[in-house]
Amino acid sequence: MTALSINLNKIALIRNSREGNYPDPIEHAKRCINYGADGITVHPRPDQRHIRPGDVRLLSELVRPLSKVEFNIEGNPFASAVADYPGLIPLAEETLPDQCTLVPDADNQLTSDHGFDLLAQGDQVASIIKHLQSLGVRVSLFMDPDLEQIRLASEIGADRIELYTGPYAAAWGTNALESIFQQHIDAAKLAGSLGMGVNAGHDLNLHNLGKFASIANLLEVSIGHALTVDSLALGMASAVRSYKALLA
Repeated sequence: MTALSINLNKIALIRNSREGNYPDPIEHAKRCINYGADGITVHPRPDQRHIRPGDVRLLSELVRPLSKVEFNIEGNPFASAVADYPGLIPLAEETLPDQCTLVPDADNQLTSDHGFDLLAQGDQVASIIKHLQSLGVRVSLFMDPDLEQIRLASEIGADRIELYTGPYAAAWGTNALESIFQQHIDAAKLAGSLGMGVNAGHDLNLHNLGKFASIANLLEVSIGHALTVDSLALGMASAVRSYKALLA
């Protein structure tokens, strides 16, 4: 069964629109876990528009004792440290998540929208992977379903890749869907043959997840935006269970 890791960024975004700590991302993490989530994901950014470093520390304390729940921190390993944001790697060093997903997004990006170009950044990324692994942290790289790039991800030592599923979601209901879906099938198959696990995330929802979850070797999906929206209509318990049912 594919694991469901719930991204809490949008909960924190709502919290940050007012003073105080309501809604509290930590309390929502507890609810998600109680409703069956297999993991909690956060993507702190230098502008702290949603998840803040303090949230990361508290979530780490929450999840660490839970043997069946994983904590995943994702973000740009090259983002500058500013104000109260120490940088992704220092946060990972401090909190020691189960998994750190490296994502090549710029500081001013609205959301992640492309995978790594390891021809250009492979050497830099390789040293970060080795460092995180020395701390006992599993490393996943955010990747497009580009076979050459996936081979490079294996060569530089990534434990997993996270397939960027934005184009798959955008193609839902169009003639382009099957071609894009096949690219992801091929990418997952290659990653598995190279000894890497496969995660996926971005714009997956209750309509398109079931098809994507049929891909062999899919270990984990990370879902935040759609699950938060669905929780408004269904309630969070029903939303989490609906996503879990699609992954069963």
